[in-house]
Amino acid sequence: MINLYDILEAADGQLFGEPAAQIFADFCFDARQAKAGELFVAMKTDRGDGHHFMLDAIRGGVTGIMCTYPPTFDTDGLTVIVMRSVEDALMSWTRLILRKFGTTVIAVTGSVGKSITAAAIAQVLGARHKAYTQPGQLEGRFGLPLALGRLAKDHRFAVLELGVNQPGEMITMVEAVKPLVGVVTAISHAHTDRFASLEAIAEEKSELVRRLPPEGVAVLNFDDSLARGLAASIPASVITVGLDINEPAFGSDLLAYNILMDRYKTGFDLRHRQARYAGRWVPLLGAHQLYGVLAALAVGLSFDIPLEEGLQALTRIEPLPGRMRPLAGPGGSLIIDDTVCAIPESTRAALRWLDSVRGDESRAIFAFGDMDHLGTYSSLAHIQAGQQAAKAADVFVTKGDLAAEAGRVALESGLARDRVHVTFSAEDAANAIRAGLGPDDLVLIQGGPSARMERVVRHLLADEEAGKLLARQTDNNGEPDVLEGSPHLSGIHIDMEAIAYNVRRLKAIIGPDVTLLAVVQADAYGHGAVPVSTTALNNGAGFLGVGTLAEALELREAGIAAPVLVMGYMPPWGARLALRHDLTVTFFDVESARLFDRTAREVGGTIRAHVLIDSGMGHLGLLPDEATHFFRSLRNLEHLEIEGIYTHFSTADGDHDYTRQQIETFEGVVNPLLAAGLRFKYIHAANSAAAIHLEDARFNMVRAGIALYGLHPGPLAPVPADFKPALSWKTRVVCIKRLPAGSVVGYGNAYHTHALQQIALIPVGYADGFRRAPKRWRRVLIRGEFAPLVGPVSMNLTAVDVTNIDGVQTGDEVVLIGAQGQRAITVDDVAEWLDTNNYAVVCTILPRVPRVK
Repeated sequence: MINLYDILEAADGQLFGEPAAQIFADFCFDARQAKAGELFVAMKTDRGDGHHFMLDAIRGGVTGIMCTYPPTFDTDGLTVIVMRSVEDALMSWTRLILRKFGTTVIAVTGSVGKSITAAAIAQVLGARHKAYTQPGQLEGRFGLPLALGRLAKDHRFAVLELGVNQPGEMITMVEAVKPLVGVVTAISHAHTDRFASLEAIAEEKSELVRRLPPEGVAVLNFDDSLARGLAASIPASVITVGLDINEPAFGSDLLAYNILMDRYKTGFDLRHRQARYAGRWVPLLGAHQLYGVLAALAVGLSFDIPLEEGLQALTRIEPLPGRMRPLAGPGGSLIIDDTVCAIPESTRAALRWLDSVRGDESRAIFAFGDMDHLGTYSSLAHIQAGQQAAKAADVFVTKGDLAAEAGRVALESGLARDRVHVTFSAEDAANAIRAGLGPDDLVLIQGGPSARMERVVRHLLADEEAGKLLARQTDNNGEPDVLEGSPHLSGIHIDMEAIAYNVRRLKAIIGPDVTLLAVVQADAYGHGAVPVSTTALNNGAGFLGVGTLAEALELREAGIAAPVLVMGYMPPWGARLALRHDLTVTFFDVESARLFDRTAREVGGTIRAHVLIDSGMGHLGLLPDEATHFFRSLRNLEHLEIEGIYTHFSTADGDHDYTRQQIETFEGVVNPLLAAGLRFKYIHAANSAAAIHLEDARFNMVRAGIALYGLHPGPLAPVPADFKPALSWKTRVVCIKRLPAGSVVGYGNAYHTHALQQIALIPVGYADGFRRAPKRWRRVLIRGEFAPLVGPVSMNLTAVDVTNIDGVQTGDEVVLIGAQGQRAITVDDVAEWLDTNNYAVVCTILPRVPRVK
């Protein structure tokens, strides 16, 4: 419980109005997770300003607010504490409350295993004392007060995780909590995007044990050379722990050996000095979790808890959410939820466990999502994960761009193609896992926080109630913060779940007997060709369509083996590449067909082709009266396989009468060919508009493009109301200026303020595809309100007028496409402003704007 007067004393703060509550259940840092009776901390960090979300927190039930500047709304029934620095106040409160309660602090740091180590220490100490911990607390200095919010004065011990996100944090935390015991679990690749090297990470974490008092105790992982190397510089007593796995570790004070891994527990023998403790076990999975067990026993010894008593207490420890926790899956399978945070070392350890416990009669399935914050080590880490998965798993399912690379490496390492499933949405990953899942099958699911692999677990749970045991309960509407931790100043979110849904709906509309060709040209209309292609194929598409040879090769290089039709012109020298990569080409003249046939004959292959008929588009394609001569000319070209015939509609999104004329023209070409004995595997004409609205245009294949992305083919040919737009584009306010009347805004002095105006600058411009001329965006969304553009759009900046929007601040989210609050800016809105179509809007957002799935 948090006492108001402790906060006031620690923070040197003052009340804003009369206090409505004096005791609070806990701190709340995230307004989305606000609960009744909590104290909301409105803190400004590099991730945003909590002052903007005070009202949201109040709606969630908080009864108090800590802030730097007071609210502008009515605060009746609310306790408001105002202070100069919320951050300093929190650290002062941390020092005060620990001193006031006389709590002894055991601090745990390391790159992996902190939470289970803290939980194990609390379990052992709890055999004789009241010990407090909050496993899985937020990392960094702001995580400390959050972890201590429920500390009570009868807690003799507080076991705290000191995780660091950036250099310099450890000293601040150690000085605040003054630990008597420090534990270093392991030093490995976590947050390597923010530290120069593993040695730099070790240096940061060493501050914990180097600052222990002489009467203190440091517990170090003997098997980790960087952690072990800290012993020489520690003023306190040192206890080392190790495992006898790969090589003898008999130099450690506490050693686990004869380790036996099981599906539900881990057995081991224990050596401490001359004593032996045989046949011990804990209900934790994986040898790597024994480091936390041994550290807990070491801490217990430091406070006179015998090993026998500590070992007995640890048989009752509960696996933590998202940390190798077993859950019941479909069909009698076992799900191992390890989704809280994967790093290379934890992935390697989890796969070692999977390999050791899989049986001959069951399958071992590894589902893997992108790992975060690895910096320059990221590519190598995902390559290594793919190599390890190929050895340890029977089936490998990936989710995300980086994990897809691991999937390709697994293929190269010998895992069969039908055993590797690349996906980009949680539902697709779950479906790939579920296929053929049977009794005793093991499913290990891992990934970094941004991969949100717990969503995959949720899809697979045999009991929905078990969802309460997952690591993350909040969903943030399913949309990640595309700007968090990114060097880019604007970002696009591509909702792959939406694309998957749209594909399934299209397939339902056209029926099971009609093949769906997913058009992914122009980088899937700006949505990402590889992830969209993969998602479309996973959800019912049977063919892919691209505009150029280069686009087709991109798909093949990504490991996509499905049929790919190149719908545009392919130069004759492309024939060899088409053969090598099994591409389907388009013919619309005899000479090209002859050249391709000759190349195929020279290399001893056969080129597959579709013939394009110009039924009234006036672009590429044979004119109807040329078709008979063309097909007669193919009779002696034995190295061509004419697999299909198709046409393009010019007005299917508006003029259905003309489209029907095109259908008649096309049929007038196809029917005589069929009557003459020619057979085509695929006959296709319909684009998205015709596929949805003109049943007689579907033949046995349709080519859907714009509808895949949840966008309308045209005003008169909308997608069904339940289709989901997949793309949103966001940035942030980077500067706010109050300009008097007559002030210039932007290049060319084209705009002058007409009164005192508040102008916000956003870091997007025409170099991002945020159009400058001849027409441009009219407005953006800030704080749920429309803000009009003022002045010209420049290369990297745009000015918007926020005079009539209350409370706009630097760092506020800005929506260029998408929803915010009750309002939205759609792609169709932008197309109208730019006097173009929605195709052009999404295709012309430039590649320098990152796409996040």
